[in-house]
Amino acid sequence: MAHFAKLNDSNEVLEVVVIADSDTPNEAAGIAFCKSLYGDDTNWKQTSYNTKGNVHGLGGTPFRKNYAAIGITVYDPTLDAFIFLRPSDNDGDSCTSYTLNTTTGRWDPPLDYPDDGKMYKWDESVYQADNSEGWVEVEA
Repeated sequence: MAHFAKLNDSNEVLEVVVIADSDTPNEAAGIAFCKSLYGDDTNWKQTSYNTKGNVHGLGGTPFRKNYAAIGITVYDPTLDAFIFLRPSDNDGDSCTSYTLNTTTGRWDPPLDYPDDGKMYKWDESVYQADNSEGWVEVEA
């Protein structure tokens, strides 16, 4: 089965459809098939269900860095990749300190997650106040 993402003019994922392999010998044929079903006025891109963080979960070749998902990814034509949206912290603040990892298509925090076995959440306001902090321990 092949998966295709329907995109709007802002390259946001509107829908992901599954098409039989027999209708999709290649991406161009799959896009033509989607347009025949849903109309010619939409942009389509093939996506890989098994690709996350530019790694294919079944050992195959990763495709477009991440699986397309409604409200979670957008298509970046420069990178030819589905990129996760910039995360927000638990207070709803955009994590402006995160940087896009163009290899994985994900956003990386400026500080590594602590590896002391405790649970943490990112707090952007803590990081903005002191760039050596940002991970706040989650109370059990």
